Parts: sequence; C-alpha cells; structure tokens
Amino acid sequence: MVSLLRGLPRLWHAFDLESGTLSTASTSQTMTPLWVSAIIVNSHGSIVATVGGIAIIWMVLLDAFETVVLPRRVRRHFRLTAWFYRRTWIPWRNIAGRIKTVSRQQNFLGYFGPLSLILLLAFWATGLIFGFALIQHGIGGHEQLNQEPLTFGRIVYHSGETFFTLGYGDIVPTSGGARALSVVEAGMGFAFLGVVIGYIPVVYTSFSRREIQISMLDARAGSPPSATELLVRLAGRSEDPGVDQKVLDEVLREWERWAGELLESQISYPVLTFFRSQHSNQSWVAALTTMLDVTSLILTGIDGVNPGQAKLTFAMARHAAVDLAQVVNAKYDPDAEERLPESDLDALRDALAAAGLRLRGDDYGRDKLAKLRSMYEPYVHSTARNLMLTLPPWRFASKARDNWQAGPWDKLIQSRGLAVLGQRPVTLPGEDHF
Repeated sequence: MVSLLRGLPRLWHAFDLESGTLSTASTSQTMTPLWVSAIIVNSHGSIVATVGGIAIIWMVLLDAFETVVLPRRVRRHFRLTAWFYRRTWIPWRNIAGRIKTVSRQQNFLGYFGPLSLILLLAFWATGLIFGFALIQHGIGGHEQLNQEPLTFGRIVYHSGETFFTLGYGDIVPTSGGARALSVVEAGMGFAFLGVVIGYIPVVYTSFSRREIQISMLDARAGSPPSATELLVRLAGRSEDPGVDQKVLDEVLREWERWAGELLESQISYPVLTFFRSQHSNQSWVAALTTMLDVTSLILTGIDGVNPGQAKLTFAMARHAAVDLAQVVNAKYDPDAEERLPESDLDALRDALAAAGLRLRGDDYGRDKLAKLRSMYEPYVHSTARNLMLTLPPWRFASKARDNWQAGPWDKLIQSRGLAVLGQRPVTLPGEDHF
C-alpha cells in the first residue's frame, strides 16, 4: 500500500491526457481510462458524509418503526413524524382559515389526512435515499460508464434507482463496500414497499370502523349530535316515561368499546386524527364529546337511572379525550368559550323533564356537573380548535333535520309535488348532502 502511494506521483506524470492512457517507464503496458476514473471517484471518501448518512437512515427507520409497528405513543423531544405534521398541518390549517364557505373549507381540510399519509411515506423514502447516497458518497467505489464526472447529484440518482430496484446500470459500484451497501439498500426498498402495501389498508380499516359508529349516532342523537337529543330519543322509545335501563346500558356499553378502539387506533396511527367524517356536521371529536356529555348528565343524577354503566363509559371516553389531545399537540386554552351557560342548563333541564327525565337541580347537582365537565371539556375544546372541528351543543336551540332525512333531490321532489297540485313548480338547486 505504501509503495502504491509513493508511486502515485510517477503514475500521474506518466498519464497522457490526450490518449487517455497511463504508461510506465519500465513497461509498455497501458491502463484504460475506466481504471483511472475509478481511482478518481474513490478519492471522494468522506467520514463526515458516511456518519451523516448512517444517522439519517437510523432516524428514519426508528421513526417509521415507532409510527407503523410500535403500538404505543412514544415520548421523545424530537420525532420526524411529529415534525412533519407540524410543518404541514399548520400551513394547511392557515390556508383553510381563509376559505369563507364552510362546505368548501371542510372539503379542503378533508384532503389533508389521506394526502399527508402519502406525503409521509414519500418523506421517509426521500430520507432513506438521501442517507444511502451520503454513505455511498462517503465510502466511494463507483464508476460511471459514460466516463462523465461522478458528482454527488449522480450518487443520489444512483441511490434512488437502487432503492426502487430500477437498476439501469449506468453507475456501477466497484468496491466491496459499495456493492454490499447497494444490496442492503435494494432490500430496504422492498421492505418499504411492503410497509406501504400493509400500512395503508390497516389505516383505512381503522377509519372505517370508527366511522360506522359515528354514522349510527345520526339517528340516535341528531346531526350534529347532542346529549339532550340522545336521552330524549331514548326516552321516546320507551312505553313508559323515562329511559329503559337495559337499552341505555347497551348503548353506553357500545360507546365504551368505541372509545377504547378510538384510543387504541389513533395512538397507534396518529394520522387518523386528521381523517374527517363523511359529513361536515359529524366528527370523532363531536361523537366523543357527546358521550361525555351524556354520561356527565347521568352521573349528575337522573331519577330512576342507574349510573353504573355511565361511570365506565365516562372513564373510557375521558381517557381517550385526554390522551388524544396530546397526540394532536393541543394546548390548554384558559379563555375557552362556555359551552353550557346557566340559561342553557335550565332549558336543558326542562327538555329532559318533558321526556320524563328529571335531572338533579340542587346545588350539589350543579357542582357535580361542573366538576365532571371540567375533567374533559378543556381537552376536547383544545383538540377541536387544533383540528378546526366544531364541538356539539348540549341541546338544539331549534329542531334540525338529521343527515338521513336530507337528500340532494329533496327540494326538486317537493317542487314537482307542488306542480302536481296545480301550483307553479320552482326549480331549486340540489343541496350538498355531504
């Protein structure tokens, strides 16, 4: 090795720039320009680039493992996925804030969840390609068949075609380390394809399971849902005034399980928090808040209603509200708007009483309801504000149609019916059902 280094100056002076050959004084043998270009390419080795590439690959792989495979929330000061969503969601939300039409704003916000999932996968792939390119650049050992200068940009291109297993062959690894690294990168490209194939269907399956229960809430609690409406409708299905305890416990048990699945799925796959429901007046935050409101009223005290199952549902739903507020990086807002002022509480109590449900109204009952609300309302309020969602009311000021009662042709059908009765039909545009 030492003799080779000592002989390099003599070899350089013997190199004929015009013919592209390398001659020696002792022999008449010549060496090809490809051999010389390999020597020149190998000279760009850099320890800093190699270490930097290894660090980038490690960060990307660790972040992908924690996001896709590890079924728990990870607490670290810096995570690539968290950084990615902060840098993409905040500008997206600011743009949406400039859209005045509510339906268009919600449609625009609805694009973020699926689009961010694709961009996150592309972000990981870009990081791996760039990291491998740094290592390839650091260890050297490549040659380009057309004898052009092998720049770092071409090394990045070579890393990309290796990662996606294209293999054009225009840049060839010549050293053992470069060849081994190419094999590892190609294998990682296949593994990444497997992650994409497996990750996206799992996310959409979890989303579908979440939305089924939210859609069922439409007929039970209105659109948007409200605690008062749910209890009144349950009371209306009973022959006697009041709520059938078995029916109420069954409903609350279903929502206890839904809250548990919501917590598990959105901690395991945080991108689901950005997926919005099919209707703009529905959301997972609204459904979760409605169940917390309902159980708070039952725990406050309703004559003839056993609060046993309500305690379990409230505990699970409150757990989900607190943990998911941290997932979306929600911040406490001390100036949050009051959801249930005193006048609305009196109207709520009257509406329940009309359905045969007597809510406890003494000072103890008021204090208990206020305490229960303080346990979850700050969390759901901050989560809804961060995601640009609307919290549901405690009660409807006026009767509104449910989503299942609305349709895009309703006004046209009504207009045609008027025409049959001899009145002049009025052509109205169909409403946006979604």
